[in-house]
Amino acid sequence: MTTEPLQIERLERGVLSLHGPLTLENVPPFLNAVRRETTPTMILDLTDVPYMDSSGLGSLVSAYTSCLKSGRRVALTGVTPRVMKVFEITRTEPIFLMFPTLDDAIEALTNAGSA
Repeated sequence: MTTEPLQIERLERGVLSLHGPLTLENVPPFLNAVRRETTPTMILDLTDVPYMDSSGLGSLVSAYTSCLKSGRRVALTGVTPRVMKVFEITRTEPIFLMFPTLDDAIEALTNAGSA
């Protein structure tokens, strides 16, 4: 069974917008895109991610861990109820900085300095 492809759009420096499911088949291009970002804060817009599997969750945790080790932050925006359920079930929701919209994230992170 083939899954939908994941489209990764770089909206601006440090902001990646994902379009499609974050699943096992789509993890390599996602992690490659994450590795290319070097900004102090990386924002991942998940508004158009209809679902993710455990591999997708693992890739988000991996991105978070890599950024944390290098003194960077990861913020998630637009998390759909279905994707949020994965965070809640696995109890990983608290580790991620989440915002309802991309604009909310940009405003909060721009005005917050290092908060």
